[in-house]
Amino acid sequence: MQGPSDFELSRRKLLLGTAASVALTAAPSIVKAQTPAAPGHATVAASAISNVSFNVNGRMREATLDPRTTLLDALREHLHLTGTKKGCDHGQCGACTVMVGGRRINSCLTLAVMHEGDSITTIEGLGTPENLHPMQAAFVEHDGYQCGYCTPGQICSAVAMLDEIKAGIPSHVSDDLNTPPQLTNAELRERMSGNICRCGAYSNIAEAISEVAGRQA
Repeated sequence: MQGPSDFELSRRKLLLGTAASVALTAAPSIVKAQTPAAPGHATVAASAISNVSFNVNGRMREATLDPRTTLLDALREHLHLTGTKKGCDHGQCGACTVMVGGRRINSCLTLAVMHEGDSITTIEGLGTPENLHPMQAAFVEHDGYQCGYCTPGQICSAVAMLDEIKAGIPSHVSDDLNTPPQLTNAELRERMSGNICRCGAYSNIAEAISEVAGRQA
């Protein structure tokens, strides 16, 4: 007849034996998980990287990117052009506006690989502190900024917008599609509506743009 100590000893052996069996059963899957991937998998991973080259601010630049990288992240994180700002990252605020081939776009909504060979202009390419672009100088003169976060996008958008009017491109508020548009207050505000200033410096921004437009005219 077994005593209490014999029972405890048997139960302990049973538990140890069960644990050992579980470990041995799991061992093959652990070894399998640690087995290096087949060469084909490495090839697939390597092919997911793209070499992209484009002309940025008059200089050819190259970057090795994940094809899912946005133009905004390529400019900021890879080319270190941090003047272009990441605001909403959903194309709703305009802080990331740059010019591609002279046309303004939200760089957060487009992939860098889509712009192979394109000519891109960021705020750094418009002017320098020693040699400001007329639009940059007008923003300074008219206090067209407060916190300044949206300012690079506002300025790039304003420069491209004046070129749109010069090219005769109508907007949603243009009265006559057969007549070249003029920079009225309604046209200016409609065309700049994609650039949000959370500080509310809109009147100063409009004054700066109007001054530059008057000089060009």
